[in-house]
Amino acid sequence: MTKKSVYKRVVLKLGGEILQGRKSYGIDPEASLAIAQELKEIKKAGVQLCVVLGGGNIFRGVDEEEKGIDRSTADYMGMLATVINALALQDALEKSGVVTRVLSAIAMSQIAEPYIRRRAIRHLEKDRVVIFAAGTGNPYFSTDTAAALRATEINAEILLKGTKVDGVYCSDPKRNPKAKRYKQLKYIDMLKKGLKVMDSTAVSLCMDNHLPIIVFNIWKRTNMKRIIQGEKIGTLVK
Repeated sequence: MTKKSVYKRVVLKLGGEILQGRKSYGIDPEASLAIAQELKEIKKAGVQLCVVLGGGNIFRGVDEEEKGIDRSTADYMGMLATVINALALQDALEKSGVVTRVLSAIAMSQIAEPYIRRRAIRHLEKDRVVIFAAGTGNPYFSTDTAAALRATEINAEILLKGTKVDGVYCSDPKRNPKAKRYKQLKYIDMLKKGLKVMDSTAVSLCMDNHLPIIVFNIWKRTNMKRIIQGEKIGTLVK
């Protein structure tokens, strides 16, 4: 029997790399199905779940800007990459028996619904997983900021940020083996210390709207389930 969640409505932010699996680029169907199965387990705990995906496995706008592409153009290209990822995750979820809707901040009516706040909430009330695609629909804003914005708009109780490391560290744990992991952190301290797990716009938006963030290792497959059941995993930012 699945233990009930301590949260009713959750926004999960994932990098596009989670769908990449063992591939060096693009989408691995096995990886997509694996994350879909985990999200299905979370749904069984009674969670209203929204997902925001990055597009870094296909196109990363900030990196491409350095190669000479106009920043706004690069960001729009990155938004389209998130739509591709959203459709891939939707397909995996529905193959797993989870009804899913993709809502895009950029109009593309043949493949996704337009993002409308009330429509998103209605889908959640009907027990559907909602995937927010195309970021905020504006250049110069990251998908982290999109996740914080959507979570605030739909009155989510928590923003879960899945990463490759098990929380927020004082410095890069890959470069500094002695780096300290924070169990809990204040928004303002995260900004002052310049900790780059999330961009400053996203953190500021969460701070202004009192939206707590949990940063955790998404690659450990049981972590997400344990968090929604109330276990203290990763770093809590509040």
